[in-house]
Amino acid sequence: MPLLVLKSPRLMWVRLAALVFTCVAFSMASIGGATGSMANWSIFCWAFSFAGTLLILVVQLMGLHSRTPVSWIEFPITFAYYGLLFCLSASIIFPLYFLKGQTVHSEVRDHRIASTVFSCLATVAYYIEVSLTRAPMEEFPRYMETVPGMMKVCETFVGSVILLFVSDPISYDSHPALEWCMAVYCICLVISAFIMLMCVIGCTECLRCKRYFFAFTLLEVAMYLTATIIWPIFKFNSRYSGSSSRPTDCQYSQGLCLWDKLVAVAVLTALNFLIYLADMAHFARLVFVKDFRF
Repeated sequence: MPLLVLKSPRLMWVRLAALVFTCVAFSMASIGGATGSMANWSIFCWAFSFAGTLLILVVQLMGLHSRTPVSWIEFPITFAYYGLLFCLSASIIFPLYFLKGQTVHSEVRDHRIASTVFSCLATVAYYIEVSLTRAPMEEFPRYMETVPGMMKVCETFVGSVILLFVSDPISYDSHPALEWCMAVYCICLVISAFIMLMCVIGCTECLRCKRYFFAFTLLEVAMYLTATIIWPIFKFNSRYSGSSSRPTDCQYSQGLCLWDKLVAVAVLTALNFLIYLADMAHFARLVFVKDFRF
């Protein structure tokens, strides 16, 4: 708690800035008439970040830390990670879909530009919050302040983006192997979210069951390895009605065409596999080095 008191003045101003930036971002996007699944994703990113930051500020200003059902040391840093990743993704996806190729000056375009700018500012604000919230090196960090905690956030975030791309449009129903990939994304996302939930609600003693979590992570690595191999085989091999080259009509599409999304899913799957692999190495260290602590 003393750590929270010392950092709260700077954190309060950073969170206020993030609150304003995210509010302006989704307001301008709504006024700019952006519609569709990618617009909904971007607005969700900003609205989610706004609502969470507002909640943290209210609890902080009213001194309700002890009455919250979550660990107040774990929750803010976890949310700051998500705010950073969500706003970063929206800062990339929104202009890619709603500003790319628009050269004619208009009020709608100005609103979308403003939304993108404030999204970038919100990303910077959350990055500063992460830097301020993480414990100094001389202090003993909580799990979500460590690199493994950050990896858990990245695993769930990348998994969510993958689900977004494979669901718009649905691109996993053409073969049972692709349905298995979809099952991999969902199952691993649920497991990682469960582990994070245990941390956020303060059940860190559950994480002392190192061998169980090592087994879960090993399972996730094995499952993601299969998806990393299967997805490109069934989506880019002509034997399975796939295409290894980008269609010519993709250059006329707004944002990412279907082929681009399939490539993005393949890349993100490989990325998440590497993150899970690093996470497994961490839990292996916990299992085989008995005196290592979180």
